[in-house]
Amino acid sequence: MNILRQAFVIARRDFISIVATPTFLLFLLAPLMMLGFAMVGGASAGQLVEAAGSQERIVAIVPQSERAAYAAVDARLRPISGGPAGPPQLILIPADADHRGALAAFRADADVLAILEGSAASPRILERKGEGFPGRYLASLAEAVAREGGSAASTQPVSRPAFETIAASGTGRAAQSGLGYAAVFAIFLLTLLLAGQTVGMLAEEKGNKVIEILAAAVPLESVYFGKLVGMLGVALLFVSFWGLLIGAGALVAINQLPQQAISALALEPAIGWPAFLGFGLVYFFMAFLLLGGVFLGVGALAGTVREIQMLSLPITFFQIGMFALSTAAANAPGTQVATIAQWLPWSSPFAMAALGATDASIWPHLFALGWQALWVGLTIWVGVRLFRAGVLRSGGSWWPWAKSAPPATPDPVY
Repeated sequence: MNILRQAFVIARRDFISIVATPTFLLFLLAPLMMLGFAMVGGASAGQLVEAAGSQERIVAIVPQSERAAYAAVDARLRPISGGPAGPPQLILIPADADHRGALAAFRADADVLAILEGSAASPRILERKGEGFPGRYLASLAEAVAREGGSAASTQPVSRPAFETIAASGTGRAAQSGLGYAAVFAIFLLTLLLAGQTVGMLAEEKGNKVIEILAAAVPLESVYFGKLVGMLGVALLFVSFWGLLIGAGALVAINQLPQQAISALALEPAIGWPAFLGFGLVYFFMAFLLLGGVFLGVGALAGTVREIQMLSLPITFFQIGMFALSTAAANAPGTQVATIAQWLPWSSPFAMAALGATDASIWPHLFALGWQALWVGLTIWVGVRLFRAGVLRSGGSWWPWAKSAPPATPDPVY
């Protein structure tokens, strides 16, 4: 019985020491966090599919006399064609002396699935995929328009279309939105993973009193900046390592895959790969400095590892919210949500990285980098003062319900 009673005391101690910690709160909320990530991912995937459908178009370059007939036939056939989603959006262009330039632009646009050119009786239909639905739908429109303009009682086809398969020379808008979403996810994951190492390092040094030794040797500003720059170097090494591995894998895949597969998988951001990767790296640095500066400043206020973990929890949830806002901006470029995400300093690095995939302009990135640099400076200015206040407390706690340590009892003198 004595052994069982002692075992119960140990079990109760271990149970309380685990349950009464912020880490256990994270454990309890882990399913909620996973559900949140799943919901964000599912909503983002749904928005990508919806965006892909909204960007796809079919074009009819027809004589001016037939435009009204094509619009009327399309309004009549669209509700009963192509399933619940219906055919892609129809764009009617008048056939005149200037339509050749528009035709060349539509041929190069990957989101244009089929193009009809010519009269309804003998149209020329250019389609991305042979025997595809968009081209057959345009042929049905031409047949209906030709019948309305000719003998409707004839049982033979009135329109005789000529089909031709063409290839897209660029990346579609939907694919670019997907590329922007991938950039948001990569920067968010790397930032949260690597900036979190700052908290772990700070907790370890506060536990073994190394931070107090550093504070006695050099100014606290140097300690703060040194830790931030050191972790930034670790992040750069991490990104370089995986960047080289992914680049080597891509080179091997390019040499092994057939040319048709490479053409099908080719993606090109709007600003080009060099600028897209360069801006993405700078945006990652900005996001890391913002989050790492907050972690260092707030983490220094805590007196124990448990308090550091508790302080990190709301920051992590806040970053998840910024991630959700940025993914919505990536899937809906040019909307009010995207504008809000690009202006908010904590979501701006993610949203601007996604903007580079769909917008070829360079000046918004230069303006955004200046705006983010201003907030990085402000975050570091506040973080240094929080860091100084936390370290100079010599282990004191910000926690209002923390129990003060009992006074030390001097050793008895014999």
